[in-house]
Amino acid sequence: MSTTTTIPPRARVQRSKEHILEVVSDSGEGAQKCGQSFGAVSAKMGNGAWTVEIIPAEIQPPPRTPGSASGVRIRIGEREVTNWGDEADLCVAFNEQVLLSRHRLGALKEDATILVENMWATHDDPLVRTAWEKAMEELSGRSYRIVGVPMEEQCLAVTDNPRRGKNMFILGLLAWIYDRDMERVREQIALQFRKKSPEVCSKNIELMELGARWAEANLDFRIEVKAVPATAPMVVMNGNQALGMGAMAAGLDLCAMYPITPATSVSHYLGEVFESVGGIVHQAEDEIAAIGAAIGASYAGKVAFTVTSGPGLALKTEFIGLAVMTETPLVIVDVQRGGPSTGLPTKVEQSDLLAAMFGQPGDAPKVILAPATIEECFHCMVTARRIAESLRCVVLVLSDANLATGVQPFVRPKLDPRWQATPFDPAPVPEGMRPYEWDERLGLSRRFVPGQPGGMFVATGLCHDEGSKVTYAPEVNQRGCEMRSRKIAVFQQTLLPPPVSGPDEGDLLILGWGSTKGAIEEAAERARDEGLKVSSAHLSFLSPLQPGLPDLCRRFRQVMTVEINYSDRADAPFVAAESRRLGQLAYILRGQLLLDVDCWTRVPGEPLRPGRILEAIREKLSKGVAR
Repeated sequence: MSTTTTIPPRARVQRSKEHILEVVSDSGEGAQKCGQSFGAVSAKMGNGAWTVEIIPAEIQPPPRTPGSASGVRIRIGEREVTNWGDEADLCVAFNEQVLLSRHRLGALKEDATILVENMWATHDDPLVRTAWEKAMEELSGRSYRIVGVPMEEQCLAVTDNPRRGKNMFILGLLAWIYDRDMERVREQIALQFRKKSPEVCSKNIELMELGARWAEANLDFRIEVKAVPATAPMVVMNGNQALGMGAMAAGLDLCAMYPITPATSVSHYLGEVFESVGGIVHQAEDEIAAIGAAIGASYAGKVAFTVTSGPGLALKTEFIGLAVMTETPLVIVDVQRGGPSTGLPTKVEQSDLLAAMFGQPGDAPKVILAPATIEECFHCMVTARRIAESLRCVVLVLSDANLATGVQPFVRPKLDPRWQATPFDPAPVPEGMRPYEWDERLGLSRRFVPGQPGGMFVATGLCHDEGSKVTYAPEVNQRGCEMRSRKIAVFQQTLLPPPVSGPDEGDLLILGWGSTKGAIEEAAERARDEGLKVSSAHLSFLSPLQPGLPDLCRRFRQVMTVEINYSDRADAPFVAAESRRLGQLAYILRGQLLLDVDCWTRVPGEPLRPGRILEAIREKLSKGVAR
């Protein structure tokens, strides 16, 4: 009797400076948790990392359909990674239908490696087998390398419910492929399941180790992306967590919000930790009540903020005007998504800039800033709080869905006591001082708090004089508008010009804002490698604009914004120069700078890819027209 020994395939090692992978499944199968865990482990090992969640439009879409694709993209590199990149090198799919979704969106490289659950090929249901065969036929049009993986069969050895175990099996498989530190992977699983029982955690670690063993025994390739251990302590988190942590670092007292995608997880995070530093999370009955509670708390002397997304910002419009008129400090975080109306709840857009700037009746000046990275999500909350308190104004922070769910490592912030709000001075108000006694030069006035001796006054949203007395006298209304605007102008004088990435002059300057920064800078750098004279600058402050922009723009032959919002193509049918609808930043820059600023914008419901921006740069420089 002879015995045959199966010899494991010898794995070839592919060395790469960066790699992009996706994990996709039906909604509820845990692909996002798997991918985020892999991204976090990679970042902790010293790789540059950026993750983007792939979220279906429906809460519970029908399973095994292209529309049910839920998962995450992870881009890791030897150095800092600032965006999600172009097409993916590797994809792990829990069924062939979610794989089709990524294929049809052009998310995968022509020769991508695909690891797919193979149980569907021999499924008992003939309709399922037919769907598999049709999908494989469609996928055969590319040069994909497709490898079947018996995910369910393997997981059944550990759990009776493989649907809840495949994600950890795949985490182990990826850990082997990319040679991740297994102890860090175990620690990450323990962190993910810290609220579950020890048995649940142990079971998930067992599934992960099973996946690693299967990969070692059956896969013939590995990917090496060198990790460079950080020289300073690092943290790894997503943008919504960074916003919440920044709020605590800033000394904010109250977060009042109503749940709305993709902003809700800010309150989830704060709900776990805010109370430990004396903060309160207030879930109001609706968006209007949320901002009302925040304004009330701020009026009473606390430091408050509210968090929302586009539809919620619309509902908060009237109360924003009240905060401007009463000069009540208020921070509003808008995690933007696609619109109009309820639009694309789970998808990214930079669609709220004009609404944030002009979405109130009358003149309602405010400060608007936009973080470009997850690290900036943390620091912008400190900045926003200080501005709101110093100027007695509304500060809008425009984040977006790309930052909200993306995970990135950054240097661990060292808490600075100066970030915290200065305790309010309850000393009596000097006799005769009025609540809106504006400094003629600066437009600033002292903040009164209810209960402060000598500080009693009637607050009103109506036109009022320095004593808060309601009056409709023309000169009073004129003066109030001037003072509320002047303090914004004073603040603008404290800002620095935006730094330029690339030469200070050339043929094309790209201006951007928010989460597009990494993709724009990578595209511009690639263009310069091709010999094109392209530079970029990213605006952190959108109202007021940072100084120096007119001089900067004049040093370039052409200026173009790149944004994730809608604009008409210059060559579209019936579109004339005087009627063309532009990108939102382009609108503002043309009006403020009186310069010819063009735009290239797209609304794909996903982050912009640097490769596509590069194509737009080439076309702009060859034709002088943004398409």
